[in-house]
Amino acid sequence: MRVLAALVFAFALIAAVVAAHSGDFGVGVLAATAFACAATTFLSHKISTFLKIFAGIFAAELVIFGSLHLVAEIGLWPTGFAEYKLPQSLPLTVAFFAILVYLVSFIPLVRRMMQIADRYFEARDRSPTRVWPLPSFVALERRVAVGMVVFLVLINQAQVGINVRLSFFSRDWFNAIQAKDAATFWNQLFLVFLPWAFVYIASAVIEYVVQSTLVIKWRRWLTEFYVSRWLDNHTHYRMALAGGGTDNPDQRISEDISRYIDGGQTGYGIYSFTIILIAQMSSLVSFAVILWDLSANFTLPYTTIAVPGFLFWVALLYAGIGTIVTHLIGRPLAGLSFHRQRYEADFRFSLARLREYGEQVALLGGEPAEKVSLGSRFGAIVKNYFEIVACRKTLTAFTAFYGQISPFIPYVVAAPFYFAGKIELGIMTQTARAFASVDGSLNFFVTYYVSLAEFKSVLERLLSFDASIERAKLLEVGKSGPLQTVGGDDVEIEELRVNLPDGRAIIESDGLQLVAKESLLLTGPSGSGKSTFFRAISGIWPFGRGRVEIPQGARMMLLPQHPYIPVGTLRAAITYPATPDRYDDEAIREAMEAAELGGFLDRLDVEDVWSQRLSGGEQQRLAVARALLARPDWLFLDEATAAMDEDMEHTIYKILREKLPDATLVSIGHRSTLVHLHSRRLVMTPTGSGTYSPRYIHKKAAE
Repeated sequence: MRVLAALVFAFALIAAVVAAHSGDFGVGVLAATAFACAATTFLSHKISTFLKIFAGIFAAELVIFGSLHLVAEIGLWPTGFAEYKLPQSLPLTVAFFAILVYLVSFIPLVRRMMQIADRYFEARDRSPTRVWPLPSFVALERRVAVGMVVFLVLINQAQVGINVRLSFFSRDWFNAIQAKDAATFWNQLFLVFLPWAFVYIASAVIEYVVQSTLVIKWRRWLTEFYVSRWLDNHTHYRMALAGGGTDNPDQRISEDISRYIDGGQTGYGIYSFTIILIAQMSSLVSFAVILWDLSANFTLPYTTIAVPGFLFWVALLYAGIGTIVTHLIGRPLAGLSFHRQRYEADFRFSLARLREYGEQVALLGGEPAEKVSLGSRFGAIVKNYFEIVACRKTLTAFTAFYGQISPFIPYVVAAPFYFAGKIELGIMTQTARAFASVDGSLNFFVTYYVSLAEFKSVLERLLSFDASIERAKLLEVGKSGPLQTVGGDDVEIEELRVNLPDGRAIIESDGLQLVAKESLLLTGPSGSGKSTFFRAISGIWPFGRGRVEIPQGARMMLLPQHPYIPVGTLRAAITYPATPDRYDDEAIREAMEAAELGGFLDRLDVEDVWSQRLSGGEQQRLAVARALLARPDWLFLDEATAAMDEDMEHTIYKILREKLPDATLVSIGHRSTLVHLHSRRLVMTPTGSGTYSPRYIHKKAAE
């Protein structure tokens, strides 16, 4: 950007010299504006990376368009192309846009918007890309993204230029109709309108393809980014423990990211609003100049007082009133949209949970209670819906009325001049078209208010998701909670104090040693923190203090009472968390047969919701099969056989000792039969201060 700033500064110097030599006030204004643009371009390293793209585009256009304008000013423009000389308003416009981008980048709301967008445009990933008809190539993701944004901005500006050209076609065509000039009528239609119309259509198709490619690449990268932030280092787990952070993170990732980028199926996102706003601003300046010239001699109604650019001021006043009234009416929409997305996500989540636990609901006869719960959640959707309807009906009434009368205003103002013979029909229609374009650009806020409100709600949801992730990262092991270090062969626990998420202490232990290759049973009252103790040893519990020293390179695995079984094939469920191709068929078959799951061997590659197809005991045996495949050094079983009968439980422990002879087994359980399956026993003992401490009570050889 500093090189570009130097080029803008050099242009400003040349323009200043030309202005001083020719005495042209307009060139002097251009030079002054260029100096300001050079300053903002030089300082643009402070602004958003995404906005920096647009500042760079406009600064480069200032140098190009401004240089061409100066060439014409000093008399070097080819005489054969006199009608194609660039108006002075063009370089002034792009210079103003560059300065404006710099200034708006410091608005707090804009900074919040760019906080998410910048991540993609600062990405250092490399990805394969193909630009038809060129072969595929690998490039930095951010460079490809920047290239597509630049292309899309330029093509939108070209479309504005085509519309300006077509406005002059409209003038000449209607003048030909009024004059009954058939030759000009057909000439304008076939030699002017059709070529430019086809160019516009082609540009629209190309724009759609490039835009769609950018959107899906952007969404893919941002989705992977958020999924990684959410899952890495157990952040998702700590977010759930901390509570009060983010509702429905699945929706934030699956829907809100898409809505943020392009608004999803029906709305507008950061890309849409950015490009649309630039196109509207370009259209505003281009047609404002035309409108100003066309109405330069218009007078106030029923007077002889001439007001330069009368219709421009009418459009500005009209749009200003519309914007203020629209905002006053629609102000509650952002908050209502935010709550609507939450209520919808809560309702979907409740339905998904009901499907997952359908058997338990049926066994308990809980359908009436579920109906009440679902009715309550859907009732919140209905209430919110009618609140939105109440707000939008007034807004719709105003915007519809506003839109209905807008097309007639320029005709009403220009009609007296037409009827008096001061302007022709073509001028009148061009005036109306220019007014509509200026009015439409000024009414950006009115036109897109509902979409802007919904976009703001999406932005707030993603930013709150970000904030929740950051809070959870503060709870990372090493920053918070017991510190896990590397030591000798055994697990050593020093000055351990484990807290619950609300800050209340539940476990205290100091000088405890878990000896490698011994089988250990942990028992104690319900609520004494047995499972929490396991999680502290595993290194995922973020609340408390102290030190847990584990063997260097030790592989630890925890089997919970209710194992997680992903939707997919049975093979993927058994090999989880490894990928299905990690183990060959023979290894999987041996693990399944050892875990008494041989009856499912013929269904390994069947996709299903296996958490609903397997009984509780079968699910626990599936988790055992995972352990047999993973072969951990330390295996923690948190009531991992509670759903099995005693004989099956005895068989499973025997298999674990046979198949994992070098593994240390540490179990939580309440059955007395488990005592005989372990060589040592720990009991969670009350300390007298409201906490529990794990203490050995005896040693007994396992059967």
